[in-house]
Amino acid sequence: MLNNIMSAYPHYIIDVARLLRKRSTIPEKILWERLRRHQLGGLKFKRQHHVGRYIVDFFCGELNLIVELEGGIHDETIQKEYDEARFEELESCGYKILRIKNDEVINNIENIIKKILKFRY
Repeated sequence: MLNNIMSAYPHYIIDVARLLRKRSTIPEKILWERLRRHQLGGLKFKRQHHVGRYIVDFFCGELNLIVELEGGIHDETIQKEYDEARFEELESCGYKILRIKNDEVINNIENIIKKILKFRY
């Protein structure tokens, strides 16, 4: 379950998440069209949702799953280091994380759907 670090979050994070939902990238929009409204196996996903002090791209509470889309910025050293620390903390709290390249969403959405559904079993 969540530890104290993960349960506390700055209140402005809700506003940041709303802003990110309004400014979705094309890959985020493509994937969201497949995840929204319980379309994927009846699972409920949220987008740009806060999990503790972090905002994640997509979250499914039923699976304890975080789906993160990654563009070119995630290849930069500083971002890589931040991502590793962030994901390590989230995983230590019991979350499963699926990291997906933006190109894969655009070019092979069906493969992404299969990867997500594997977490169901």
